[in-house]
Amino acid sequence: MQPLTKHVHTLTYDNGKEFAYHEKVAKGFFARPYRSWERGLNENTNGLLRQYFPKGKEIAQTCDADVQQAMDRLNNRPRKCLGFKTPNQVFLGENSVVALAS
Repeated sequence: MQPLTKHVHTLTYDNGKEFAYHEKVAKGFFARPYRSWERGLNENTNGLLRQYFPKGKEIAQTCDADVQQAMDRLNNRPRKCLGFKTPNQVFLGENSVVALAS
């Protein structure tokens, strides 16, 4: 089992016009600390991820293949909020709808 790969992403602000209104955008876009109700999608996704990675499980024991499998399953799972399309269908612009089993 290979350990989970660690990635670090950074963003450098410069004097370009693309960040001219960053303070105004940040106030309306980012949730405030300790207000989980402002992060509905994030909290829902955390719950879905817990199906694959339960609390208390050592993250160092998680391999890249386990992460990939969870990503594949979640990204191909139909969502009511997406009109029963999968996130992959929406991202890729596919119009077909997944048939749900009863």
